[in-house]
Parts: sequence; C-alpha cells; structure tokens
Amino acid sequence: MKRIIRHGALALCVVPIAFSCSNKGVREIPLEDFFRNLEVSSYQISPSGDYYSYRAPYENRLNVFVQKIGADSAVRITSETDRDIADYMWANDTRILYLKDTGGDENYQLYGVNTDGSDLRAYTAIPGVRTELIDPLEDQDNFILIGTNQRNPQVFDPYRLNLETGEMTMLAENPGNIQDWGTDNDGRLRVAYALVDGVNVQILYRETEDKPFVPVMTTSYKESCNYSAFTADNKLVYAVTNIGRDKEELVLMDPATGQEIDTLYGNDKYDLRGLYYSKPKKKLMSISYVGHKGTMRHFFDPEYEAAFGKIQAQLQGYSVSVVSTNKAEDVWIVYASDDRTRGSYYVYDSKKDKLDKIADAAPWIKREEMAPMLPVTYTSRDGLEIEAYLTLPVGLTLETAKNLPAVINPHGGPWARDRWGYNPEVQFLANRGYAVLQMNFRGSTGYGRHFTEISYKQWGQTMQDDITDGVKWLINNGIVDAKKVAIYGASYGGYATLQGIVKNPELYACAVDYVGVSNLFTFLQTIPPYWKPMLDMLYDMVGNPEADSLMLAENSPVLHADRIIAPLFVAQGANDPRVNKDESDQMVAALRARGVEVEYMVKENEGHGFYNEENQFDFYRAMERFFGQHLKGEAAK
Repeated sequence: MKRIIRHGALALCVVPIAFSCSNKGVREIPLEDFFRNLEVSSYQISPSGDYYSYRAPYENRLNVFVQKIGADSAVRITSETDRDIADYMWANDTRILYLKDTGGDENYQLYGVNTDGSDLRAYTAIPGVRTELIDPLEDQDNFILIGTNQRNPQVFDPYRLNLETGEMTMLAENPGNIQDWGTDNDGRLRVAYALVDGVNVQILYRETEDKPFVPVMTTSYKESCNYSAFTADNKLVYAVTNIGRDKEELVLMDPATGQEIDTLYGNDKYDLRGLYYSKPKKKLMSISYVGHKGTMRHFFDPEYEAAFGKIQAQLQGYSVSVVSTNKAEDVWIVYASDDRTRGSYYVYDSKKDKLDKIADAAPWIKREEMAPMLPVTYTSRDGLEIEAYLTLPVGLTLETAKNLPAVINPHGGPWARDRWGYNPEVQFLANRGYAVLQMNFRGSTGYGRHFTEISYKQWGQTMQDDITDGVKWLINNGIVDAKKVAIYGASYGGYATLQGIVKNPELYACAVDYVGVSNLFTFLQTIPPYWKPMLDMLYDMVGNPEADSLMLAENSPVLHADRIIAPLFVAQGANDPRVNKDESDQMVAALRARGVEVEYMVKENEGHGFYNEENQFDFYRAMERFFGQHLKGEAAK
C-alpha cells in the first residue's frame, strides 16, 4: 500500500476576534485559520517501518520532513520556497521522491533526495515536460517506472528510471493513443489502455515484456474495465468494470481474453473504488466505495477486517483510512477525520495491536466551533434523486434554519463529485453566517453509467437545472432568503456559476467565478496538449464545435453577457493549463463593456486554482468582502 504519486485540491496573520452580527454568539474565526497551511499532512511510513515522513510548512511552502518513530524531532529534507511540494513517496529506506511544478503549470517534475537531506537531484526537470508515476517497483529499491511526454507533448512514454544513475530506459514507445499503462506484481509492463477512433477504449495485453501488446477488448469510452491488480501468480486479474452493468463491480478476469470468471462484489447504488491487494500476503484484502456519508468498505480478508475494526472502535465517530504501510504491511499510518476536523494521524502496530497518535493536522481548528455537514437529498424537476450536502451556521438545524443568506457551491470536474468531510471553504462560509449547499448534479461520478451519461452534451442545460432545483428546494423549505442567494464555484463549478447568472439572472444576488470556463468554443481550443488525443471524446461529452455549434453558443455564458445583472467576482491563475486565462478575460471584458460590476483578481504565479498561501488569503479576503457587501449589505472594506 505504498502511495503512488500520479498526476492527469499557511503563517497565521493576527486578526482581531469579533462576533458576526448574522451568526450571533458564534466566534468569528480568523480567515487565516481556515486557509493557512496545515501544520502536518501527507504522512507516510518508510519501507522498514522505522521512520515516517510528512509535509509541513517551511517559508510558507509545504516541504518534506522525516522522523524516526519514537523520536522527539524531525529533519527537514527539502527547502522548496517557490511552490509547495505537490506529492512525494518513499523510493526505498534511504531516498524520497517528490513532484513539483512551476507557477501552477502542472508540468510536474520529479526530484529525489536522501532521507538526511543530501544528494538532491532532479530526475526529469525538463521545461514543459510532465512526469507521471506508473509503478514504484516496491521490490526494486533503486528503480521506478515513470511516464513522461518529453518525446511527444501529447502522449506519455514509459521509462524505467535508475535512481542511482538517473538513467532512463524507454520500455515502449507510445504509438500515440496509449492513455495509461499497467504492471504485474513483479513490476513488468503487461497492460496498456489505448484510445482508438477518438471515442473507443482498447485494452492491450502481453504475457511477457519481450512480446508485443495484443488487443483484448474494445469498448465505448462510456464503459470501463480497469485491471486493478494481478493475482499472486500473475495469471489472472482483479478488474473493476461496468461492462454489461450500470455500476462498476469487482470481477475476477482472464487478462488475455477479457472473460469474466467470477463476480466478487458489487453495490447496487454506488460504483466501486479503492481496491487493496496485499503483495506480502498475496491476497485480496478489501474494496471501497464512496457513499453519501463517506467511504464504505467490503472486506475479503477476516484478519484485516478485524484489525480495521479494532482501530475504528478506538476512533468512533470518525472516518478511518489506512494511508500508508511499511513493506511488510504490519505497521500502518492511519488517518482519522470527520466533517468538523482537519483530521489526525496515528501509527498502528498490527502485531502489538497498538495505536499511537502522531499529530493533529490543524490543532487550531476546534471541533465544537465547526458546523456539521448534513447529507440531504432533493428531487430534480425530471425525477432524479440528487445527493447533496447542506452546511448551516453552528447551532442551527434543518428545523431551526430560516431565511438565511446562502452560497450555492457546485463542484468542478464536472465528472467528479462532492463528498462528506471537512471542507475549509464551507466551514469558513458557515462561520460567516451563510448556509452552503453542495450538490452531486447529474454527471457526478460514483453513481453509475446512467447518471454519468445523461450529463453528456448537457453543460448549462439539465446539469444546470439540477443546481437550480437545489436552490429552489432551499427556498421552498424556508431555509434561505430568496433575495440573498449567491453562487460560487471553481473550474466547471465556475462555468456553472456563470451559466447560473445567465440562465437564471433573477435567482442570484451575486456570483464568484474561480478559474471557470466562459466560452465552450475557446475552451475546447485551448486544452493541454496531453488532452488532445481525447478531443473527439470531449466533443462527444461536451459538444462538437461544428455539429453542435448552436448548442455550444447557447450555453457559452460569455456570449450572453447581456443577460447578467448580478455583481460578479472573477479569480484566475495566469498559468492555468486547463482553463486558459482568456476564458476569464473574455467575460470580464464583456461585462465591463456593459458597465456591469465585476471584480477581477489574477495571480501571475498560479495555475488552475491558487495554492500559495498568500494568494489563498487574498482570494478569500476578497470573497468575504464581496459576499458581505451583496448578501449582508455590509459596506465595502
């Protein structure tokens, strides 16, 4: 269970303590407490189990620290000051690997450093090139498998990287359509996933690395089949698939033919995720899925289930996950969290059945001052059940909440989802007296094929209606004041924000668009190069600029800026590779030309969202002023 880093979301300033006039009796918590860097995060354990590592702030940037288990202090082994370390992992007992990008461009580069801080080395520091990890090769201390797009910006070739010499050996040349690679228990490259004809997915397989890849099955991209792990003898695979079914289920499969041998587990409401196969024990341990209130698990191994149950019994009321193990898998790093805490880390010795707390991620967050995230449901106008989360100011319930100002917060993706748990944005807004509604509108992942497919070519249409129906559900139940509703979202959520104030201009008092799409035509023209092989699939999911031009035009907010009457605040990273800065520039220019109030914040050293602490502070301070002015009538500061 070593973490795999794979890529394809703070110093406290002194703020006077005050009380919010709209949330009486509740301490107004300093904004910085919600958005400052965590004191510790991303704990991992060394292969031997003698040390653990974590990320913590240094010069306001997240760096890596290493500490011997039982020791009183840690050693900082990295000194990055321009960007946070995005992710990291143990390569072996003496070396750690980490990824970072430049100014938010998402071209992650791979670095390595010894656990005493010596021999810092850049393995793939090539400008404009992105690195992804394919396999950490846990049984080969000095090698890992990575993918880079250095040969062709649109595709990733697999390499075996020698961590001692830095030598990279190409294992196969991507013909131009391979989107992902898979390995067996010995780290041999045995599986490839290709996109053919732009919209079909093909699984290719080979028995040994000296043989060519052979197509096994070809399906529509709407179907999925992922060879998640090989059996102990490397002959069969545990696959998570929705072929011939609506929900993704776990099956035992012949990788050479794609024939299903046995169905091992399925859930009638949610797709499966998170397979755990133990290499040391050579057995399937568990699989998980995300339900309405957190992660749920199905266990295949009674001993693992019993050990997990013992931990859960000591951490009742919290969602528990094993985030890292040593190579023998008998010492675990456990993370426990809920909807009102940033979480805590523990080390668990399974042989001794001993659980010891390591640290709280954000000890300054007081659970009793945070608001519960309430799982709720409502029905869309066409009869869909929409799972959502409503967070109310502390002290209020569904029965007592009346006529509150509200912030509607659709998620990004859009093929992603909101889930139950602590959310700093939501807690911040609730502390300022707002009700916050997040909804898993159609297209949100985890609910099966049908729920996803009915979102295709529905940007700004039925997907937007699901959001609007959530607002009306709040209003009809008297929970919020119909004249004091704002909408705020990032990425696709930013698009939904803009479309919301275009399509239902009377519904929202104001809006905040954070790195959001405004023009579906230009959005499809400016995607990252490694998305280009998937362009036909995007056309099928979002819309074809030629065949669907009328539909895309009708649902591109910037082309209907004349309908917008709500004050708007726009925030954008200058280096955003997913939603080009021009998306925000277009909207701001169109509104300012009409004299509509629009505030615009651009950060030159950020990309798709703000990650540097000082930039987050600036953004949320501006948001707080903006909502205070337009939802509470507070004077602009």
